[in-house]
Amino acid sequence: MSTKLENIASSSTARKVVGSLGVIGAAAAVAGMGTFGTFTDSTTPVTTTIASGTVNIDLAQTGVAIPATTDKFVPGDSLTRAVSLSNSGSTDLASVVLNTTTASSSKLVTDTANGLQLAVKSCSVAWTQGGTADKPTYACVGGTERQLASGSAINSMTLDNPASLTAGGVDRLVFTISLPTSADNTFQGQSAALQLTFTGTQRNGTAR
Repeated sequence: MSTKLENIASSSTARKVVGSLGVIGAAAAVAGMGTFGTFTDSTTPVTTTIASGTVNIDLAQTGVAIPATTDKFVPGDSLTRAVSLSNSGSTDLASVVLNTTTASSSKLVTDTANGLQLAVKSCSVAWTQGGTADKPTYACVGGTERQLASGSAINSMTLDNPASLTAGGVDRLVFTISLPTSADNTFQGQSAALQLTFTGTQRNGTAR
């Protein structure tokens, strides 16, 4: 009886050892799966170069010198000067705006209906200057004349499709400042100094 009991105990112990070894072996196999190498591949590089454009708008005087000063203005009088506006940048523009400002608060500029008025015209060829050196006139001889903007002298005017929207484009412009005949006696003895600035804004961004 005692021998039989010993054999049963011995046999049971052997099964337990074998079972334990099996568990250890499975754990080692799982751990080993994480040590394998990974295959990779890459394409040849695609070279992409981006160069930014430039926005540059220039104003040059043509004919009679600017700044212009005049006095003894009466209703119906006007002052006209010629300038050349160029898009010397490398990119087209979305708009060209003429901003006119002043530090004056005289009625000449505060009365937008009867005070000083401003008009801008272009000619497809160079303007022909007439009149005198201090009182020039301009005519678009042999070309096409267009009005690009008009309104009260103190204003922000978007020019109507000027040539300078296109890179390399040039506008031959004249601007005229006038006092309407509707100005009454309350406009006597007034003065105003105007500053005209052309501003070009880049075209809208697009897919390139």
